[in-house]
Amino acid sequence: MSAEGFLEGRRLQLARGVLLQCIMGGYPPSRFYGSDDGDLALVPDPQQIHRLPWSHPPRALAICDADELSGESSPLSTRGQLKAVVARYAALGLAPVVATELEFFVFAPNSDPTQPFRPPVGLDGRREDGQSAFSISSNNGLRPFFNEVYECMATLGLPRDTFMHEMGVSQFEINLLHGDPVLLADQTILFKHLLKEVALKHGLIVVCMAKPLAQTPGSSMHIHQSVVELGSGRNVFSDEAGEPTAAFRHFIGGQQAGMADFTALFAPNVNSYQRLCHPFASPNNACWSHDNRSAGLRIPASSPVARRVENRLPGADANPYLAIAASLAAGLYGIENHLEPGAAIQGEFEVPDNLSLPCTLHAALERLKRSHLAKELFGTEFIEGYIASKTLELTSFFDEITPWERRVLAAQA
Repeated sequence: MSAEGFLEGRRLQLARGVLLQCIMGGYPPSRFYGSDDGDLALVPDPQQIHRLPWSHPPRALAICDADELSGESSPLSTRGQLKAVVARYAALGLAPVVATELEFFVFAPNSDPTQPFRPPVGLDGRREDGQSAFSISSNNGLRPFFNEVYECMATLGLPRDTFMHEMGVSQFEINLLHGDPVLLADQTILFKHLLKEVALKHGLIVVCMAKPLAQTPGSSMHIHQSVVELGSGRNVFSDEAGEPTAAFRHFIGGQQAGMADFTALFAPNVNSYQRLCHPFASPNNACWSHDNRSAGLRIPASSPVARRVENRLPGADANPYLAIAASLAAGLYGIENHLEPGAAIQGEFEVPDNLSLPCTLHAALERLKRSHLAKELFGTEFIEGYIASKTLELTSFFDEITPWERRVLAAQA
């Protein structure tokens, strides 16, 4: 909308069904979002209005809450769902603290989707071949791109902890500083938008698919989680002696209880399961461990004040509002119901059947469909609408025949 209209406070309204629009652009039946498909109000968050530094002529972006016209948050809004989870913690005198680690790939433009993604041509005239994990070399020619990314992050007020080259070909990771969950979800969304826009300026594309390249590590969005007391800021996962508390165990127990039911929220696309079923430190399980990257729930080595639980299941393709909401809601469910986790695992291990997770989108949606816990924590309307939208996407995928099928199966008797 125009800057004048925005500054005048003109209300921007949006059809309710848009919150269930699938990634191909279609919609599930209107019964999932109200048969009238009435309007919602988009209410800008005054702390999340940003001039976009890469845009000429000037443009701004405002992150909004999607509210019913009667004033309450729409149950179909993932940002609203996250704010509701944070409010449930606050009612107990607690505040969750999170940080996200986002991985992504930087590729040359890919105009033909039947062809694999390729890294950009570097300053040495070659394309990276996957030998640059954690390298300080800049021969990939991406230094001008990253310099502008850093500048734009500073302009938007996005504090960064570390950037690094990850294990994949032309794959990178950013660690955002820990803080309020809604703020971190906002920052993650802004950062992904920033990446894609700045990449286009530099003749590149940024891809946040969970698994864009075969036989290469996928891209995650690990979520680090702790819980503090409101007021004192004390980490309730550690006692005065620096030892783990009952709240710490119960939080893990809740995560274990919810991970299988919530897999479709952490891994929302067909491609998500390419990452999980060909794991390079991408564990598809609800095991927990002290500093073992093969566990879905990892306890990083830290001081007692920084004791936290890392959920390693979500991919870079996950909705950060929804993934953080689901993870924190599961942890709170464990605290409220005093759920005890299974035994910690270390070293190489076999995943027990009760801690294995769905390994296809179809299986994950079926599990979510049967989940009383998901409907209890997020409401029937949201869960059923989410399943309906994702089912459209799965059906669209099955409507196509892949090159593998033509190559391998055509000659079968």
